[in-house]
Amino acid sequence: MVKQERYKTAVQSIWKGRAAITVLEGALNPANGRTEPTLRTLAEGVPCRLSYTTVKATEPSEGGAVAAQAVTLYTGPNLDIPEGSRVTVTQNGVTRDYERSGTPAVYIAHQEVPLQLFRGWA
Repeated sequence: MVKQERYKTAVQSIWKGRAAITVLEGALNPANGRTEPTLRTLAEGVPCRLSYTTVKATEPSEGGAVAAQAVTLYTGPNLDIPEGSRVTVTQNGVTRDYERSGTPAVYIAHQEVPLQLFRGWA
């Protein structure tokens, strides 16, 4: 039987990336009395790992061929990443911004969060 702590340590030992979670919230500006969008960082330096899966070689489109790729973020099970968050991940010397696009699958040692490239705030 696998001990839970050893399993968790083994899974998390391959996480070489770091993530920052940012949300866009409304904050009251006292100077003009308006609610204005403000960025708030929920967490920084979170250990993680990105996994890439090619769904198909290409997807049909009216223009040129477009490669389809699914991106999954693996991180600790107790981190809450709200929908619409921007997730900035640095892994293997590359930093990219993603947005949370799905409900996470939560397990004992980790959670799997589907992501897509960040295209801007809605």
